[in-house]
Amino acid sequence: MPEPFDNVLIVTASVGAGHDQAARAIGAEIGARYPGARVTIADFMGEDNSYLNAVLKDVYLKMIDLSPAIYDRLYRWSQAPGRFARVRSLVSRALKDSMLRLYVRHRPDLVIFTHPFPCAAAAYLRRRGKIAAPLVAVVTDFSVHPLWVHDQVEMYFVAAPETRAELVRLGVAAERVFPTGIPIDGSFGRRLGRHAVARRLGLAAGMPTVLIMGGGLGIGPVAEAVRSLDGVARPLQVVVVAGRNAELRRRLRATARTAAHHIVALGYTRRVRELMAAADVLVTKPGALTVSEALSAGLPMVLASPLPGQEEDNAAFLVDRQAAVLAGEGDEVGSIVAGLLDDPAELERMRERAYRLGHPQAASAAAGIIGRRLDGRLQEKASR
Repeated sequence: MPEPFDNVLIVTASVGAGHDQAARAIGAEIGARYPGARVTIADFMGEDNSYLNAVLKDVYLKMIDLSPAIYDRLYRWSQAPGRFARVRSLVSRALKDSMLRLYVRHRPDLVIFTHPFPCAAAAYLRRRGKIAAPLVAVVTDFSVHPLWVHDQVEMYFVAAPETRAELVRLGVAAERVFPTGIPIDGSFGRRLGRHAVARRLGLAAGMPTVLIMGGGLGIGPVAEAVRSLDGVARPLQVVVVAGRNAELRRRLRATARTAAHHIVALGYTRRVRELMAAADVLVTKPGALTVSEALSAGLPMVLASPLPGQEEDNAAFLVDRQAAVLAGEGDEVGSIVAGLLDDPAELERMRERAYRLGHPQAASAAAGIIGRRLDGRLQEKASR
């Protein structure tokens, strides 16, 4: 029996590590289930794909860094009924040529998107007969922007039933939307022994441990959170992941020399699952992939200074379900962490709520649904 696809193109956007991580997770699962299929992951915002897209990426990152309030107003403005259709049309037309080049270069028989911009462009091209392959969307936040909504997208994979309901309210047929969770590495579903992991990482087993993460780009109030923890009276060990932000890591190592607590400053690491297993609390900005990993690891969260737009929505989702506490600014982190560590019963309740919200096998579930749907179509054609 032939496999349901031979050549899969997964289109991501390097405007944050989350889109890339989701792409890798679902790509790995498709490759494992269908070893005969070729799986390619392409960065839609990379300069090798399109100079215009790379410029858009730079503008986006600078706006988030320098003018988050302006970004927030644009994000909310573009969600309004009557406006988002115009925004969607503008984005689709502006990016259609680079999407078509990518499609022609790879000639896939299935295209999966982890970012709405290339998805909008591909839907525009499919509507005009330029793309024949089925389109699949993986929404990598706990809320959904209307820019994701297209009749040409055959399947949507979303974070939660609430996200599914939001898409249905926006007009997507319910049978096209699957609340599998956001695709992450399946290893986050394994429960690890905290003390054994701590010793393996060179940490003191049994000492309260705070993990601080700034995402793959090492952004957010990381340094402020570290300074705030200096005011916590009880002894702590603080592990900080600075991602690819070398300057932040250098400053953190300088801070560690005079800090009240033992601080370990790391760069980009593949040991996040172990670090989460060793931690009592995670301090992070609410990027959807990081918080999805924490949920699957059963790790209570303190969410500091969410970026406007999607991260604010992610924070609201988690706080409403009592798996996280919101710290408006980095300097509030210390008092909130101290309060949680002083209430182990509440910390354990948060841990269990996180486990219940986690979807460690989201990538596997999505890959299975895609395969079954397309395999069913092949069998239907063969029987005609």
